[in-house]
Amino acid sequence: MTMNSNLPNFHTFDPIVRDPLDIIPAVLSSMGGDHGELKRESPFSIDIQNLKEGIEPTFDPATMLYLSIGELDSEGRRTEPIDSSSGKERLGRFPYGDGNIVTYLLENTKQKGDMTVLHDLLSKLSDGLSEDNLGELGFRHGFGGLTLLGWLNVGEVSELSSAIRSGRWKVLSEEPLDGGVDYAFRLLLAMLRTAQRRRCGVLMRRHS
Repeated sequence: MTMNSNLPNFHTFDPIVRDPLDIIPAVLSSMGGDHGELKRESPFSIDIQNLKEGIEPTFDPATMLYLSIGELDSEGRRTEPIDSSSGKERLGRFPYGDGNIVTYLLENTKQKGDMTVLHDLLSKLSDGLSEDNLGELGFRHGFGGLTLLGWLNVGEVSELSSAIRSGRWKVLSEEPLDGGVDYAFRLLLAMLRTAQRRRCGVLMRRHS
């Protein structure tokens, strides 16, 4: 497979234990100073537990969401990433375009028959937190260059893995990288298997 260099962005896949859709209402309440529900939902997040009732947080909505949904240990530390294996660099900076492995798959595959879940879940993973898809403003970009792209919940991790392994898709003839789709799916499946073993969801982030 021919590699395309000079890729500006790096992408990570973080373990999450809460679905953003379940947490966003509590985040919105917290932005107004009502932190009770968010604290109940995020008992191990030190930053969330330190919020003062009646006082608006200094964090933006995207940062609040990130702090609330991640997998933490009992001392508030982030657990081991699900993309921490030897494939992290290859998964995080795919050798084409802007380095987004999921976008590459969406642009270079076609679903067969009545298969729709493959592209639906790939789109959710790569763009589910945009304003257009989420219907809420402010959950994409956060403090310090934080960029949240999208997510899969625990059930969707298994659904996407099954959709990939079903083979109900084909590679477009104009694919720019020889063998790129197969390579990308292998990397993505390895990450999804780790998430399945951990029984966690996945949050996709971009680092510029």
